Amino acid sequence: MNFDAVLIPARREESIAKGWWHDRTINDELDAAARDFPDKIALTAVRVENGDTRRFTYAELARLADRIAVGLHRLGVRKNDVVAMQLPNWWEFTLTYLACSRIGAVVNPLMHIFRERELSFMLAHGEAKVVIVPKVFRRFDFEQMLTSLKPDLPALRHIIVVGGEGDNSYEALLTRPEWETKTNAAQILSENRPGPDDVTQLMYTSGTTGEPKGVMHTANTVFANIIPYAQRLHLGQDDVVLMASPMAHQTGFMYGLIMPVLLRATAVLQDVWEATKAVELIRAEQASFTMASTPFLTDLSRKVEELGQDVPSLKTFLCAGAPIPGPLVEQAQNTLGVKIISAWGMTENGAVTLIRPEDPDELAVTTDGIPLPGVEIQTVDINGEPLHPGEQGRLLVRSASNFGGYLKRPALNSTDEHGWFDTGDLAIINAQGYLRITGRSKDVIIRGGENIPVVEVETLLYRHPAVALAAIVAYPDERLGERACAVVVPKEGQSIDFDSMVEFLKSQKLALQYIPEKLIVRAAMPATPSGKIQKFKLREIIHQELGQQA
Repeated sequence: MNFDAVLIPARREESIAKGWWHDRTINDELDAAARDFPDKIALTAVRVENGDTRRFTYAELARLADRIAVGLHRLGVRKNDVVAMQLPNWWEFTLTYLACSRIGAVVNPLMHIFRERELSFMLAHGEAKVVIVPKVFRRFDFEQMLTSLKPDLPALRHIIVVGGEGDNSYEALLTRPEWETKTNAAQILSENRPGPDDVTQLMYTSGTTGEPKGVMHTANTVFANIIPYAQRLHLGQDDVVLMASPMAHQTGFMYGLIMPVLLRATAVLQDVWEATKAVELIRAEQASFTMASTPFLTDLSRKVEELGQDVPSLKTFLCAGAPIPGPLVEQAQNTLGVKIISAWGMTENGAVTLIRPEDPDELAVTTDGIPLPGVEIQTVDINGEPLHPGEQGRLLVRSASNFGGYLKRPALNSTDEHGWFDTGDLAIINAQGYLRITGRSKDVIIRGGENIPVVEVETLLYRHPAVALAAIVAYPDERLGERACAVVVPKEGQSIDFDSMVEFLKSQKLALQYIPEKLIVRAAMPATPSGKIQKFKLREIIHQELGQQA
């Protein structure tokens, strides 16, 4: 595979000179951790469904990474070959990435919720040579699915099955034989290591726009984000990071897999989200930091209150992916006793903005934070002209952690000659430099020439006592061009109708022209694995419902 990471060379000189790129790889970090902290627990992986718990010291992590790397090499995996893995937060996920890094292979994490439609595109586009799957997870047979897809994937040589029963099992091929002791192991492990500017991760965008693109990252781009992120949050080697967000998403991958190794800290992986289990793990493992979307925070806060079991070790909960309702921050602080950090980022950049732990709590509700070191942000108008503080416009990011480009689609890289990446988001930056995402550029609703402040209306709906989730999307109107429709998921045991929604929004003093003119109540929202509501799917749902009504 030839990786067209065209955005890397142009940034190298400046990024090195300013100290943003460190020219180190995960191999350097793992080797140093194994040397300096050989007996420290690096990883604890918990399978919720069967209670299995595995622990690895840094020395064991390095040794097993070598073993799996040589095993992959024996299967024909070479530098720049793509190894896809559709795994939950299991230890095999972490070890496979570390192993691939030993021999220069590129890891392509795939969410376990993906099925034939998504996988057939991604595995073909990325030309995966190997795909690693669970035999069964959440009662679904992944081996059977991949076997049915293989005839149409000419690049795919091997399907490796974690927990498999045949010769293609992960255990038989990669972890049981002591490959690291073979005579040619040292040569394999030393000759093929990637450099800091080599592509090591291929991750497909989660699809809020409906079209997945293969995001390419290197050690330099990833580390340029993780290091200032950890510094901003005052994280270090004494921290224990609980990761229940999927590691096949950038949140889990960067901050649950790579960051603990860089910090010489301990990672605790939870494969299935259950709030009761999360409380148990935080208490038992003394977890001090976690990062997830707002539903996780809601569940954890409620469960701690319900169980009456405090989580005193947990100091920080970072929330990203959607605005954090003010009542939730207050409840979480009262029940969990943690600092709630709001943040915003993308697969293409990692975290871009975070509030600081020293900031007032209200900023977690009203902003998405300020840029990390090595990151610049600006808003521009429709003509690309910079806007003043407080004005809404298209959000551009110029960052040391910006990706290397979209695989085989450089025309879609959305990055100008000055390094500014068009995020596709609308935002406001205040006079103090704090960001507030106000919507996707495609999510703008223009009703009779008037822009509807989508995020403001959604925020008000979240204040309604019966509303659990809310989204505002456009539907076509012959006279006004567009009108607004509210899609709402009510809280358990609660209900909401159109008239009560209108009365509530009026009571909040919302301008009448901003009040949605339709309401759809649903049991659940279409969402990405990280919890972001997929508005393109909501627009499809509304179109279907309106068509049926017509």
